[in-house]
Amino acid sequence: MQRFTISLLLSLGGLGVQAQELGRVISTTPIIQQVAVPRQVCTHQQVAVQPQKSGAGAAMGAIAGGAIGNTIGRGEGNALATAIGIFGGAILGNKIEGNPSPEVRQVQSCTNQTFYENRAVSYHVLYEYAGKQYTVQMPQDPGPTVRLQITPVVTSTQPMPAALPPPPLPPSNMVPPPGSAPSTM
Repeated sequence: MQRFTISLLLSLGGLGVQAQELGRVISTTPIIQQVAVPRQVCTHQQVAVQPQKSGAGAAMGAIAGGAIGNTIGRGEGNALATAIGIFGGAILGNKIEGNPSPEVRQVQSCTNQTFYENRAVSYHVLYEYAGKQYTVQMPQDPGPTVRLQITPVVTSTQPMPAALPPPPLPPSNMVPPPGSAPSTM
């Protein structure tokens, strides 16, 4: 009596006689799983930013205040009046310059978020070969046919031959050729 085993060509073939055949696909059902998919999500926002002052008002005020203080002060107090004029002029010039108007800038903010999607991770395939139906799970949709590798299996009622006896051992008094084994003399 002869039997056949059927295996898909997804694995390496064994020893022996093999044939390639096609099985007709009856149905293919995707196996769906939820899969986590990381994505970077970015948003754009308008932000009002207060720019820094130029410092021109403080510089001009310090120059004017120093000149006025130098004119007012006499003798030993001239240096002190000049220093007070510079300091006061810088403060007054800074206030006169005022704060610049805020600027509106586009700011991008990005975060990594995980989304879940339903994806086909494999396919349950029902196919027919030699009048019989078989099922298998495959990583891709095979289309209208599946390639099969057919290996005949012969079953017989005759017993397996007995194992051959091991080869005889050399006599223990035999001397090995020179250089092949250490001597035990």
